[in-house]
Amino acid sequence: MSSDLETLRNFSELTPDTVIDLAEGSLGERLASLCRPLNSYINRVFELQKENGEGIIVKFYRPGRWSRTALEDEHQFLEELADLEIPVIAPLALADGRTLHEHRGMFYTIFPKKLGRAIDEPTDEQWEELGRLIARVHNVGALHPPRERIVMLPEHSTLDNIRYILGTGCVPGELRKEYERAAMNMVELIAPMFRDVDVIRIHGDCHAANIVYRPGESFYLIDFDDMALGPPVQDFWMLLPDYGRKSLAEIDFFLEGYQTFRPFNRNWLKLIEPLRAMRYIHYTAWCAAQIADGGFAKVAPGWGTPTYWRQEIRDLHNQQLEIETSRNAFWGM
Repeated sequence: MSSDLETLRNFSELTPDTVIDLAEGSLGERLASLCRPLNSYINRVFELQKENGEGIIVKFYRPGRWSRTALEDEHQFLEELADLEIPVIAPLALADGRTLHEHRGMFYTIFPKKLGRAIDEPTDEQWEELGRLIARVHNVGALHPPRERIVMLPEHSTLDNIRYILGTGCVPGELRKEYERAAMNMVELIAPMFRDVDVIRIHGDCHAANIVYRPGESFYLIDFDDMALGPPVQDFWMLLPDYGRKSLAEIDFFLEGYQTFRPFNRNWLKLIEPLRAMRYIHYTAWCAAQIADGGFAKVAPGWGTPTYWRQEIRDLHNQQLEIETSRNAFWGM
């Protein structure tokens, strides 16, 4: 068994006693006996409680996914944002002053618990508020690059994902060339659209589930696990209710708020549908990684069957048509 699989075995065997003991040692204080597992696709996350009733969240990062430096990049970004009172949830400084600890090949950190709920359909005013929030995050993100994070560009992260998918052998032999051709044609189509586009530190996975609504307060942006170096538009297209060309009103309200704090080049809107295509390929690679690691996270039903791969190929072809339609008819590109 490989060392990665061995650490994943340790990851899956975390017990309440172990979690509480590690948290107590890291915080330097006693905790109550509560240990409630929370939903997470690839990490392990637990809610604990201090003796005074204050809730905390302990997050164990999936072994082998991020290096120590990459995780420190995430924490540094969060701390920079929190120092400027931008509403994010930064990790707690532990007893030794650090925010990141390691146990048997598993990195973990502790966050304060913040109650709230996800938003379903933002109002016009909330779209503007979201724009202001993301712009403030991007102002900090533009200050300096991360040291060891994914570069979210077609010729970087997407090509890496395609190579990984094909390298695992998970595509059935009779469909391998067809999938490779569809994926590589997509990269060839969209790569020129990203040239001369600014890339900065971004959240990277900014969808509705990662926006916490607290009545009477600002929105909170949570879960910077997929922080990346990428184009700013990545941090709002997943919030849109539909394709970019069908979400013009929401885009206008968002940008009205965004441009209160940071300029936005409307030509970048042409990247919305290419980024959606990149997301398709990224998700397929993510599923392939979970299977390769022994199925520690759930993947799409029917994943890996010929039917699944035929649908993936159709989705890439359909998205290519959407990219061309949006670019030519709506963004004037």
